[in-house]
Amino acid sequence: MFDLTVTDNNTGENSRLAKFGAGKVKDSMKNIVINCPSIITGMSHELRTHMNAIVAFSYLMKDNFCPNTDREEFSNQILSSCEQLIGLFDSFLDSAIIDIGNSKSDSKICKLNNMLDDLLPEFREVLRKDGQKELELQVENQISDISEVFIDKHRIFRVIRSLFQISVKNTRSGYIKVGYHFRDDTITFYVLDSGQGYFKCREFLHTEDLNESLVHHNDMFAAINLTLAKKLIQMMGGTIWIECNGLTGSGIYFSVPARSVVSNDIKINKYSNNVIAI
Repeated sequence: MFDLTVTDNNTGENSRLAKFGAGKVKDSMKNIVINCPSIITGMSHELRTHMNAIVAFSYLMKDNFCPNTDREEFSNQILSSCEQLIGLFDSFLDSAIIDIGNSKSDSKICKLNNMLDDLLPEFREVLRKDGQKELELQVENQISDISEVFIDKHRIFRVIRSLFQISVKNTRSGYIKVGYHFRDDTITFYVLDSGQGYFKCREFLHTEDLNESLVHHNDMFAAINLTLAKKLIQMMGGTIWIECNGLTGSGIYFSVPARSVVSNDIKINKYSNNVIAI
């Protein structure tokens, strides 16, 4: 037996994700290779693409006549390729771990108001690195009389990060809006964009044959991240769905149970949205 430990990039804290036998991992990987060869083919293609970019930019940086501004750009491109590779494999392995059945939801007390503020610096940095100067980020935080709820914030943020990354790749201009609302012990999050990914994302969310879907929509990044998001949401007892936002933009919503923390203070129910445009 061995432990698989992951590190939260924001806090730097280690959290135990699962404990399982090496034989189960091997069997799970074997099933993926046999039952969904398109995933392995797509992973191989993504790996070669990013590795080729890393090698190419590293070679260009060795040129003695390369301006410092170009060196900085090449360095950012290398870093971006490395981050995308790590993210892809993290999502792939986490999805396999859930299939093994050793992951469980871990609900803790979380402050409800302005919950998404913790993600703002990270999302700003994503847009900066991606050079998205024509893309506006909007965050809608709910102001509620319920101040605290029991939820699995770590996994909820993991889902939101995955959906946000997909929106960034599908949206070259316009906006991405992230928000949530809390009603009747259920919290619903959403990621809306003005991009081009609705039909592709709908296919990956509803498909019963990922092989077939990847043939029609060759986007391994979206396929793996949406698959992981769906599994995480189901683990938390929630549901996920997609709606068309505009002509081709995506509106991906997911709801999870969120029991409110009882307070001795008697307050008037009042809900409003605080919109932040970045």
